[in-house]
Amino acid sequence: MLKALVFPGQGSQSIGMGKDFYDTFPVAKEVFQEVDDALNFKLSDVIFNGKAEDLTATQNAQPALMAMSMAVWRLVQQETGLRIKDFAYAAGHSLGEYSALCAAESLSLADTARLLQKRGLAMAKAAQNQKGLMAAIIGMDADSVQSLAKQTDTFVANDNSIGQIVISGSVENIEKACLKAKEMGAKRALPLNVAGAFHSPLMQSAAEEMKTVLGAVSFKTPLIPIVPNVLAEPINNADLIKELLYKQITGQVRWTETVQYLNKQGVAEFIEAGAGKVLGGLIKRTVSDVQVFSINDILSLEEFKKTF
Repeated sequence: MLKALVFPGQGSQSIGMGKDFYDTFPVAKEVFQEVDDALNFKLSDVIFNGKAEDLTATQNAQPALMAMSMAVWRLVQQETGLRIKDFAYAAGHSLGEYSALCAAESLSLADTARLLQKRGLAMAKAAQNQKGLMAAIIGMDADSVQSLAKQTDTFVANDNSIGQIVISGSVENIEKACLKAKEMGAKRALPLNVAGAFHSPLMQSAAEEMKTVLGAVSFKTPLIPIVPNVLAEPINNADLIKELLYKQITGQVRWTETVQYLNKQGVAEFIEAGAGKVLGGLIKRTVSDVQVFSINDILSLEEFKKTF
């Protein structure tokens, strides 16, 4: 049975995430401490004891979620004996793609943390300069949402699962699109509590900033194929990875297609390593006859260990 290792994106964060791991397992504590050292900033204090608005700030949320994911991944290795080469593929949702690259040893933990902090800052700055919103469109198929986006000058940002697609655009256009979506038969059209129009052309300035930042970092060939958001098919080339991470900032997160691709290749077990269990839910709504394990606390880790 083929396995895929997947990592969550922004929105899965919560104050206190990973604290049980941090307090119980030295290997998890080391991850959070290494991220703190890389950023020269006690991000772990924000994660465990901070205010929700501070953790939600994109320059904190992105490295924080990656730190949580890497703590979980290292614990999975320690507690089960699984190694990255036991997985056929790795993938992540938006910033989770960086977590996947770190797990596959294409990037060091320190470099991943610094890249995500810079990515978050660049995206926050772009959001201030180009005011925008995102909205979840529930209960419409992908072609209909694409038509909606074209009619309202918005952009498909995240194709998350069958029946759940997120659009991005200017504040005015997103408001129009939410009204139009209901006319077109959407069950719901919900503006999201986010700082900007992520994964759309309104993030172009952030993409250009990150192109320079990515160019200065050394990537290794991943130990297993990574399935990037913008392609939804695997790659294993370090130079192409950089190009696709640049494109990802303004491009679509093709998560539905990613999950369908992995399933068609024979992946029957998905392990979600990190905060929450959002990806697990999306996977189950997209494909059937697969096992999904979302590991985000000691209890879920212990339940996963029982499967061995």
